[in-house]
Amino acid sequence: MRKTKIVCTIGPATDDETILQKLIQQGMDVARLNFSHGTHEEQLQRVNLIKRISREENRPVAILMDTKGPEIRTGRFKDGGCYLNPDSEVWIRSEEILGNEKEFSVTYKYLAQDLKPGNLVLIDDGLIELRVLETTSEDVRCHVVNGGHVSDRKGINLPNVRVHLPALTDKDVEDIEFAIENDFDFIAVSFVRRATDVYHVREILEKNKGEFIQLIAKIENQEGVDNFDEILDASDGIMVARGDLGVELKAQHVPIIQKQMIEACYSKGKPCITATQMLDSMMRNPRPTRAEVSDVANAIIDGTSAIMLSGETAAGKYPLQSFAMMNEIACSTEDSIDYWEFFRTGRHAAAPSSAPSVTNAVSHACCTTAMDVKAKAIVAVTIGGRTARMMSRFRPECPVIAPTTSERCLRQLSLSWGVVPILSDEIYTTDELFEAGMQRALDTGLVAEGDVVVISGGTPVGVSGMTNTLKVQTIGRLLSQGVGIERGKITGDVFILTPDTIDELRSSGAHNLVLVVIDTDNSMIDVIKQANAIIAESDSPDCHAVTVGKLLDIPVVYNCQNARKIFKNGMPVTVDSDRGIVN
Repeated sequence: MRKTKIVCTIGPATDDETILQKLIQQGMDVARLNFSHGTHEEQLQRVNLIKRISREENRPVAILMDTKGPEIRTGRFKDGGCYLNPDSEVWIRSEEILGNEKEFSVTYKYLAQDLKPGNLVLIDDGLIELRVLETTSEDVRCHVVNGGHVSDRKGINLPNVRVHLPALTDKDVEDIEFAIENDFDFIAVSFVRRATDVYHVREILEKNKGEFIQLIAKIENQEGVDNFDEILDASDGIMVARGDLGVELKAQHVPIIQKQMIEACYSKGKPCITATQMLDSMMRNPRPTRAEVSDVANAIIDGTSAIMLSGETAAGKYPLQSFAMMNEIACSTEDSIDYWEFFRTGRHAAAPSSAPSVTNAVSHACCTTAMDVKAKAIVAVTIGGRTARMMSRFRPECPVIAPTTSERCLRQLSLSWGVVPILSDEIYTTDELFEAGMQRALDTGLVAEGDVVVISGGTPVGVSGMTNTLKVQTIGRLLSQGVGIERGKITGDVFILTPDTIDELRSSGAHNLVLVVIDTDNSMIDVIKQANAIIAESDSPDCHAVTVGKLLDIPVVYNCQNARKIFKNGMPVTVDSDRGIVN
């Protein structure tokens, strides 16, 4: 099971229903809609299609709105663009004009007030570099360091410059209201510079009864990096938006900042999305570069909660291949991670959650216990999702199955590392909680009868934030317990073997049975060789059944008292010789 979640940007390349259905079938966890492009009508069509296919496939898919955000762009040019020659000079005007190689305008009228001589002005993702020579009250004179062709509406970045753009534009507010009306799960807030930017969005959500939407702060500039800790505390998660970040900062600094942000996020139990240009070449080619594969893998090794496809799925030639490749990279990388070592020495051990609580303590205990007993899964019964997110923080090797009664919580947990959300019925008692937890775990197909799971929940039942209970339980009914010999877990049908029934077994030619005996002897060797496992009543570690089991590498559980009375011929059972139990 892939633990790292995958976010896919939906656009023209994935508007086709068949392609979108295949993405959801293959495991897309979050659908991102970029509101820098498209109308509300176009986006609503995508939202409705995602929701319908998600219901039909019975697979939760969260929907994330990415705001356009405040930005600075070039104005219009005569003939649509011009060439800026290196070592020439050019004026940037606050008044709207038709630009040429001598002067052009920008969409931000306070540019001259924010810049000073020596500052850089980067155009079109840094392909064109200007250095400020002089500022007047309204205009800026620049030296062209790196020239190139500049055209209408190209993006402008101002590294290390504190600009006075509003946190949200009027369009952003309209888009947020649209997200509330259409039940979005996340909003990714672009160009966050300080915590107050996040609080501003929360005020809009509260005003419009949209508090249910979780906020992902996009870190895209130096100011956002400088104020990262307060931004993380104010948000529900972080997106490392490496595109603009790599233009605003020196590119060589981005990998270190990325690692630091990922570590800070999982130490607080908040999801982190690593985004932008992860498999960028697959917009044009059916296979990624080796460097891109390493980039994705290293983000996963660092502990990122999610990895994101942008243009690859929104506008690329190979959207399905891009997803399949990212999925393969994630699964392969996760298989190589030593989760026990990560847990034992993980940075979260030195960077505790900002709010120590019973939930945190129980979450840590669940992960420790799961590793100690080699549990197949942790079952975190949750209402709002906090318990599951806290367990995700510790990066356990086994999946965290999260039964919840809330469809919104179900979708929002799709962004949390290692969490498998599943819808559950209402629970009213502690016994129902544990029983429902086991049943929901079975429903996922990730555990089977006889597997050990660690279950957490809260009392009083049904109250959010009350996680205070931990239980280790074997899935299914425990039929018998003894001492296990030879490692393994085997399933088969019971045959009660005695001197009187051995000929019946021989004549039947049946194979792969679980033999139930008082003990065995040499006359039974031929049928034992055809068996899957042995359950013996004998309490001696030197009994014949134990000896022959060791010789033939057959799992044996001995000292199972009254086994011949408990088991019936043909009864399907699971023998777990690692733990000496039979289910």
